[in-house]
Amino acid sequence: MQANIHPKYFDVVFHDISCDFKFLTRSTMTSKETVKWEDGKEYPVVKVEISSASHPFYTGKHKIVDTGGRVDKFRKRYGK
Repeated sequence: MQANIHPKYFDVVFHDISCDFKFLTRSTMTSKETVKWEDGKEYPVVKVEISSASHPFYTGKHKIVDTGGRVDKFRKRYGK
């Protein structure tokens, strides 16, 4: 593997601002803002608008789109 071609990889806290959920992971993203984590260390914090804690698919609040009506409408318009 070639040296000096990969981006630097840091411990980063991602903060979901819509539901105040934070999680620590590793990423190439960084920020000037920092936050003190549960282990007492300070990490850069990256604010995001949506995460698994607030996304409708993961929270079970997603809507199922009724495509049956669309299919029937298409068949009625174009035959068969």
